[in-house]
Amino acid sequence: MIFISGENFVLVGALLLFISVLAGKVAYRFGAPALLLFLGVGILFGINFISFHSVEMTQFVGMIALCIILFTGGMETKYSEIRPVAGPGVVLATVGVMLTALLLGGFIYLVAPGLGLAMPFTLALLLAATMSSTDSASVFSILRSKKQGLRENLRPLLELESGSNDPMAYILTILLIGIVTRTAGDVNLGRSVLLFVVEMVVGALSGFLLGRIAVWTINRINLSTHSLYAVLLLAFAFFAFAFTDLLRGNGYLAVYIAGLVVGNNRIEQKHATMTFFDGFTWLLQIVLFLTLGLFVNLDELLQPDVLLLGGLVSVFLIAVARPAAVFVCMAPFRRFSAKARLYVSWVGLRGAVPIIFATYPLMADIQEGNLLFNVVFLVTIISLLVQGTTVSGMANLLGLAYEERETAFDVNMRDNVNAALTEVEVNEAMLQNGSLLCQITLPENTLVVMVYRDGDYFVPQGKTDLLVGDKLLVISNRSEELQSTYKDMGIDDVVHLG
Repeated sequence: MIFISGENFVLVGALLLFISVLAGKVAYRFGAPALLLFLGVGILFGINFISFHSVEMTQFVGMIALCIILFTGGMETKYSEIRPVAGPGVVLATVGVMLTALLLGGFIYLVAPGLGLAMPFTLALLLAATMSSTDSASVFSILRSKKQGLRENLRPLLELESGSNDPMAYILTILLIGIVTRTAGDVNLGRSVLLFVVEMVVGALSGFLLGRIAVWTINRINLSTHSLYAVLLLAFAFFAFAFTDLLRGNGYLAVYIAGLVVGNNRIEQKHATMTFFDGFTWLLQIVLFLTLGLFVNLDELLQPDVLLLGGLVSVFLIAVARPAAVFVCMAPFRRFSAKARLYVSWVGLRGAVPIIFATYPLMADIQEGNLLFNVVFLVTIISLLVQGTTVSGMANLLGLAYEERETAFDVNMRDNVNAALTEVEVNEAMLQNGSLLCQITLPENTLVVMVYRDGDYFVPQGKTDLLVGDKLLVISNRSEELQSTYKDMGIDDVVHLG
């Protein structure tokens, strides 16, 4: 074993990151979740090279990583996408988490004695609560790495649920730890419900207000060094979490909502800032899963009681608890098909968040804390192996997938430019008056600035002869008229670039 010191920390860290990136490439080629391989790299190094047993450091890394993962997830989510699914998303993130915890807790309580494990109902419920939410890191990274669209607005629904259901699982976990470590008479249920409501309301309001302050500040500070805008926004993300926590609100909900506000408003250097956060988020995801892999004790993970209980819990969670909670929560929302509900049930990925929540019983010195942690870790591995590797396959099987068209143009236009930049593909209707560019009917103040054809780009002229299948980069300050023109031409697949 290597005990990391200052002399070799950088070398070992660089080696871990390098191997993790290569593992991510292998994972993408074979359709496996990259996060699972990051976890595997951590376990491998933990067995052979590195001794790491700090619960406090694991929690700290988890807190930092989750802040940025949720903030970035919020920034990349558009209001227009989540508005139609806000109702079912919120219900899944709250009622769905509670139902999952109750069903899973009851199952654990019933099967544990048969495995020789004395587990009171409160402890079984605590174990279930740590696994009751889907994992934002897993859902965001897997869904967005797949070049695949999902019908019925399922991707924004799944991302909204995973980004906003951690607070409920967190509060349930903390509440149940308090119950397990105290006598039942010391627990005031009414006060606990009130604290939950306060945490959620304060978290939501704080996140919204701090998001608005971040937008206002970034647009008016006028930094000469453009790279500092990303640093400033990073400071706002951490501040949103810490300040909300001081106010007794839920910091994880606050950073997600703050990210939503920032991402859906015009800010200076938005494209560069989003690029920074995307790369930084991947770095933190790698570090988080490596840390969790290093922390686990493989000998304890492979104990018969852990393997049996973890396997049974995984099967029940995937096949019964998650589907039952989803179908109950989505029952009032009639527009979703049975196949869509089944797919939402399947993409109930567990990942870093449940493992991090499972460290809280360790910190609270609960006697069965190691058992709980190892069961949650095993359930996470099984979830990533079974569900994570079949996200695309299940969508195809249920007929919910479609191929997302990749854009031919990667354009970064300043946010204060009052013009719409779109990409469209030439069809027969567009050429009905003639194939020359000058014969195409477009609104005033509209220009075709570039054409992509057979892998080549060129700037067109009025006499350029267009072909069906050409991709056009169009700029206009008559966006509404342009959209109407596209509709008249039978063009529905319009890519908005700016």
